[in-house]
Amino acid sequence: MIPYGRQDISQDDIDAVVAVLRSDFLTQGPMVPRFEKSVADHVGAAHAIAVNSATSALHIACLALDLKAGDLLWTSPVTFVASANCGLYCGADVDFVDIDPRTYNLCPDALQHKLENAEQAGRLPQIVVAVHLCGQPCDMQRIHALSQRYGFRIIEDASHAIGGKYQDAYIGDGRYSEITVFSFHPVKIITTAEGGMALTNDAALAERMNLLRSHGITRDPARMTRESDGPWYYQQIDLGFNYRMTDLQAALGVSQMDRLDQYVAARHERARRYDHLLASLPVTIPWQHPDSYSGLHLYPVRLDLTRTVRSHRQVFESLREKGIGVNLHYIPVHLQPYYRQLGFNSGDFPEAERYYGEAISLPMFPDLTEAQQDEVVEALRTSL
Repeated sequence: MIPYGRQDISQDDIDAVVAVLRSDFLTQGPMVPRFEKSVADHVGAAHAIAVNSATSALHIACLALDLKAGDLLWTSPVTFVASANCGLYCGADVDFVDIDPRTYNLCPDALQHKLENAEQAGRLPQIVVAVHLCGQPCDMQRIHALSQRYGFRIIEDASHAIGGKYQDAYIGDGRYSEITVFSFHPVKIITTAEGGMALTNDAALAERMNLLRSHGITRDPARMTRESDGPWYYQQIDLGFNYRMTDLQAALGVSQMDRLDQYVAARHERARRYDHLLASLPVTIPWQHPDSYSGLHLYPVRLDLTRTVRSHRQVFESLREKGIGVNLHYIPVHLQPYYRQLGFNSGDFPEAERYYGEAISLPMFPDLTEAQQDEVVEALRTSL
């Protein structure tokens, strides 16, 4: 089976993790701040907070921005459920903005229209989570301009996008958002096995997220509510969580960061080859905005079902039967049973649902060989 994604682990990665196993620190120790600095310096952010998953990063990002019960968070329906669930964790309500049919990201035109209606209804969002699907950044300049007009805060869910660029600057530099979140799951661009990170240029937000990832506990005398009882003393000053990253994970991340740009470049090489090989097939290949340099976490094609006798499901199942580990990213969140119980229905976001009815993610990872790509394309050709 050729998987849709796969980590690349080198001997240097293994040596870095073994060195931690032989050290005095296995949980959060000196490697975590080293990893945070490596990522922050690379993308040009002032602060980075490493956590145990991107889901945790989204949660503490929302809390740091004071999202609460009665508030409203908007995001894209075509994303992993965590991009929406983070709002529910805070007691807020969640709604969606339909996607752009070319980029598959949150559509700025749809966002503007929805904001105009929300302003008239007196129900504007406090946070918009802009998801950089497949690694391609959203139209952040326009979304930011709308935030200035309508007063919402922006979280970039860049779980797919580390190493990518927007307007020639690395995603994560924070020019157009309050907080950016990365994921380091094994199928992502770099991995820490499990892990995530929140980046910001706001020192107060960084301080709050740092507190929330570790039970809301501080040992800083300046933050305590009374004088210390002694050198052992700490205080819980907020309701936080155990969201810390371990030094084992951070060591792997530090090692992988050395190859980040190489990984993204390799993905682009494979995407260009796919573009050429698929040109004659009844599929739409991913469109890349000229302002962006995608992290290319995923390579989704959309089937032209008017030009094939097989259904979307039949093509997908045929590929799996031929040993091609395709996937579908994602089932629109509003169609999930939990969200249907909240009042969402089929037909609410038609562009997202059209995408879902046609999309298949083909294998994409840095060591995907030309022979494997040829096998993928031939399997797709015969499946169609």
